[in-house]
Amino acid sequence: MRDRHRLILIASTLLGSWLGMQAAHELGHVLGALVTGGAIARVVLYPLALSRTDLASNPWPLVVVCTGPLGGVLLPLGLWGLAAAGRVSWAFVPRFYAGFCLVANGAYIGCGTFAPVGDAQELLHHGAPTWLLGAFGAVAVPAGLWLWNGQGGHFGLGPARTEVRPGIAYACAGVCVALLVLGFAVDGT
Repeated sequence: MRDRHRLILIASTLLGSWLGMQAAHELGHVLGALVTGGAIARVVLYPLALSRTDLASNPWPLVVVCTGPLGGVLLPLGLWGLAAAGRVSWAFVPRFYAGFCLVANGAYIGCGTFAPVGDAQELLHHGAPTWLLGAFGAVAVPAGLWLWNGQGGHFGLGPARTEVRPGIAYACAGVCVALLVLGFAVDGT
């Protein structure tokens, strides 16, 4: 039974972190577009595709492309900050999620200094200096790894492992299912 709860917690946290990272990243683009007077054509969160936000109009393209990765790290960090401040027993889950988002967004943008694709390509196209992409990656990736450091025990892993609480495992599975439903609902069509 313990192994099942550990597997549920780990699998749902990993998949949920991926889906949640895409949602936070795209929410950053959406908020950036709305604040700068842009118009959203569609948002794709479909779980079997890479997420994206298409704009009908975009008067401030550099701002909008920046707000994706920024929102993609600041929103999860804020969620973890609230959980940590509340001293909830499950704060390790949003901590893992925030670390995941830092690593994913940092690698995505930071690697754009060598192979610009997606947002990194758009950032460069709209005038962002290459060094800024590298700096974002150089800060975000290590920060994400720092957040992950020492967290394995909460997931029932390593010598410092603790008992995985079934309620936390099932709650994570529920959030993961909700993110899957959201992704299928916001498929961009």
